[in-house]
Amino acid sequence: MTADSPVDARPARPRVDLFLLAGTFPGADHTATLGHAVDYAVAAETAGFDGVWLAEHHFISYGVCPSATTLAGFLLGRTSRLRVGTAAAILPNRHPVALAEEAALLDAVSGGRFDLGVARGGPWVDLEVFGTGLDRHTTGFPESLDLLLDALSGRPTVAGNGPVHRFRPVAVVPRPARPLPVWLAATSAPTVELAASRGLPLLLGMHVDDDAKAATLDRYARTATAAGTRREAPGAGPDTTAAEHVSAHLAYVADTVAEAEKEVRDTLPGWLARTREYVRIDGSPPAHRDLDAYLEHLLAIHPVGPPDRCVSRLTGTLAVTGARRLMLAVEAAGHPDRTLETIRRLGTEVLPHLTVPG
Repeated sequence: MTADSPVDARPARPRVDLFLLAGTFPGADHTATLGHAVDYAVAAETAGFDGVWLAEHHFISYGVCPSATTLAGFLLGRTSRLRVGTAAAILPNRHPVALAEEAALLDAVSGGRFDLGVARGGPWVDLEVFGTGLDRHTTGFPESLDLLLDALSGRPTVAGNGPVHRFRPVAVVPRPARPLPVWLAATSAPTVELAASRGLPLLLGMHVDDDAKAATLDRYARTATAAGTRREAPGAGPDTTAAEHVSAHLAYVADTVAEAEKEVRDTLPGWLARTREYVRIDGSPPAHRDLDAYLEHLLAIHPVGPPDRCVSRLTGTLAVTGARRLMLAVEAAGHPDRTLETIRRLGTEVLPHLTVPG
């Protein structure tokens, strides 16, 4: 490039994805709900979103997708540009090598458009049903995570040498052409520190505000520095992992704040109440939050309202947290037409105005 060559001075845009939970609302059965989720993903590609993340739940109607990797495979086939990820596949319910095989398969057939996010999950009855047990949720989780990473590293074989997973070396087939990245959903300090010690970016949930997310990422950075896993950009110095963290947000667009908040208040509490269907493996009752107070908390911190308010709140997240990836949960209105309209308006009236601070 010569001194007279034009320079592209356009500010960088963050990556913005949908976050689909496949939640059941009145008037839709499970089949219709899953069909709507597919429609939302296809609409996201048309609207200019960069990707879609898929939640995974078992035995509750809060989310009716029990296999985020299976739905991801379908959506990768229905789209041509969109990245599709899991937010998150519940690792303690699965054998980590089997999950790695699925991830490598989806990466290969999609041209590298698949993103694997995993989570510890909760101490739910899933662990009993799938025969993995509570230890896979607690003490066995780091071992399972390390085995998953080993199987995705690009090495030709993988073996289980721990107390939970013990097996002879076997060939990795299909073998990833490169180490495949993994995101870790983290809501507790030990899981944040586990991710940082392995150099894995985080999936940050919707339940906390920007300051709490910033504090989480500060803890992550300190742990990563101490563990020697903090990655620096050549010749610069900032932590390049920070650009890969993904911050989740409730998002809904309407012409006024009052209109948007009313529509969300009319539907979201009934959806959130379905989280009370969780069953703990030990039979004890799970804690139940005050849903009305939680709803008001969500409305106070997330992009719900007219486009300019959505832009302002998401820009604030980028500035406060340093995260450069966003995923927007758009199903809160509880009706397919309104959800599709929100996706369209986010694509045309919000995404074009988002830039990376600085």
